Amino acid sequence: MRVALFGGTGFVGSYLVDALVAAGHDPALLVRPGSEAKVRHADRCRIVAGDIGDDKAVVETLSYCDAAIYNIGILRELPDQGITFKALQYDGVMRVAERSMESGVKRFLLMSANGVKPNGTPYQETKYLAERFVAQSEMEYTIFRPSIVFGDPRGRMEFCTQLRDEMIRPPIPAPNFFTGISPSTGGFSMSPVHVRDVVEAFVRSLPDPTTYSATYTLCGPEAVAWPDIIRRIAAACGRRKLILPAPAGLVGAVASVFDRFSWFPVTRDQLTMLTEGNTGDSSEVFADFGIQPSPFDDQHLSYLR
Repeated sequence: MRVALFGGTGFVGSYLVDALVAAGHDPALLVRPGSEAKVRHADRCRIVAGDIGDDKAVVETLSYCDAAIYNIGILRELPDQGITFKALQYDGVMRVAERSMESGVKRFLLMSANGVKPNGTPYQETKYLAERFVAQSEMEYTIFRPSIVFGDPRGRMEFCTQLRDEMIRPPIPAPNFFTGISPSTGGFSMSPVHVRDVVEAFVRSLPDPTTYSATYTLCGPEAVAWPDIIRRIAAACGRRKLILPAPAGLVGAVASVFDRFSWFPVTRDQLTMLTEGNTGDSSEVFADFGIQPSPFDDQHLSYLR
């Protein structure tokens, strides 16, 4: 199939290109000027210069394609640069979906996130609204909601690498964030899912009509408590790390003062989503796709060394 990919140069996007090419598909990528060097398998891709706000470039990317994948997302807004959740996670989805229908591209895959909801954080709400828009369209859509995605970032931003750099390497204790009165009553867990498992689900669903109008949660095979996530990342780096309780309310109060600055490591909304946890049982989903999900263990975290 000829597949238009929006968001193909970032962490997950680079693996999507790998998987599409390996499966014999022909990707067409919308690439911001200056990011051409980030395209993997450039000799196998049709590259269109532009950004998601450029209608002409979006239409050109979709031309001659059989399907579209929307994979653009951010974790932090930079409004002064025009980088907002609404612009990239909702308006962009609407634009690509509308241009897809006008171009006759009915197959549409959307990267969402586990835990999206109305009246949540701006990240969660814009993802939720994008899902609603796609689900109410006439497209043959499939929506994926992965938990925290991990894997070798290959020079890009990735959850575990960020924790390594900001919490494991510095010579200070790592925070055990908690809500409520103590870590024992206010802890949380996550089900990290490997990036290769996520993109394989995307690619296997592409030609499969049984996945039309479906929404899939993609969670790794284990719910891991936050302190254990820190310990496993530290162990993968060959270290042991002291972990001390950190009340989320107090950290959030500090973030409310400093999170408008890009140098501050966490925003209030990120902390809110973190302490909500992010788990789920995707064993049947992966079984249906014929995928054996990778565990969150030392072998699969070896890239952190």
